[in-house]
Amino acid sequence: MKRQANGLQIEVDDTGGEGRPVALLIMGLGMQLVGWPDEFVQGLVRAGFRVVRHDNRDAGLSEGFDHADTGNIVWESIRQKLGLPVRSPYTLADMARDSLGVLDALGIERAHVIGASMGGMIAQHVAAEAPRRVKSLVSIMSSSGARGLPGPKAEVAAMLLRRPLGGSEAELVAHSIRLLRLIQSPAYPESDERLARRLTFSMRRAYRPAGIFRQMLAIGADAERPGLLPRIAAPTLVLHGEADALVPIACGVDTARRIPGAKFVAIPGMGHDLPPEVCAILVDHIAPFLHAAEEHHGTS
Repeated sequence: MKRQANGLQIEVDDTGGEGRPVALLIMGLGMQLVGWPDEFVQGLVRAGFRVVRHDNRDAGLSEGFDHADTGNIVWESIRQKLGLPVRSPYTLADMARDSLGVLDALGIERAHVIGASMGGMIAQHVAAEAPRRVKSLVSIMSSSGARGLPGPKAEVAAMLLRRPLGGSEAELVAHSIRLLRLIQSPAYPESDERLARRLTFSMRRAYRPAGIFRQMLAIGADAERPGLLPRIAAPTLVLHGEADALVPIACGVDTARRIPGAKFVAIPGMGHDLPPEVCAILVDHIAPFLHAAEEHHGTS
C-alpha cells in the first residue's frame, strides 16, 4: 500500500495487527521491503510485534528520483577517500525523515527501529534526530561511517561496480548471484535455485539500478553521522556477522563503541545476507531485547 511520507509516495507493508508494539524495519542499499525475509518478519510477529516495512525512496515501488543525476560514482568515491564533500541528490537524513513519515502516515507515535546495512545507517539517523519516536535501535551489519574503518574486500568492491554481462532477466539474476556468493554467510550458504527464485521475484517487482547509485552517493555524503551517534539515547543493540566481506565487523564494533550503552553481538558464520538460519539467530537476539525495552518504557 502507498502512503504519503515526507512528501513522497512510499510503499508500505504492515504485518501483525494494531495494538502491538511496532517494529519498523529499514532495508539496505538498493533493497526492497521484500528483502526482509518472511522468516525474519514472522519471527517478530510471533514474538508479539507489529512489523512495518517500507521501500526506501528510489527503490522498489516507492517514489523515484530518475530526474536527478546519478553522478560519477567513481569520482565521488575518490572525493570521499580524500575527505572532500560528496555530492548527492538526497541524504540519509532525508531517508530517515521518510521512515519517520511512514510512522506518521500510520499514526504510530513510537517504534522500535531496526535497520540492516544502509538501513542501519538510516536507523541511526532516526534514533539520533528523533529520540522521542524511538523505543529502541537495532543496527544490523551496518557501520558508523567513521573515516579509517575498513571497506569491502577488493573483489566485492570490484563486483559492486561491475556491469551485468547483458540485460536479460537471466543475466541480471546470474550477476546478482555472483555478488551474493562473495558476501554470503559461509556457515549458511543458500542454493543457486533459492537465490534465483528470490532475485527473480524481487526484479519482477521492481528493478531500478540507477537508484542504487544515487543511494551509494547518499552513503558517501553522510560524513556527519559519526558525530551524531553519541547523541543516541535509546537502548541499542548492534548485531554483526564475523564473516562480513562487504561491511567488515570492525564497522559494527565502532558503531557500538560510539553509542552510549550499546550492546554488541558478533554472529559467527554470518556474512552480509539474511539466510533463514541467520534470521532465526537474529530474532533470538532481537525479540528479548525489544521486550526488555518495552518493559523499560512501561516503567519510565
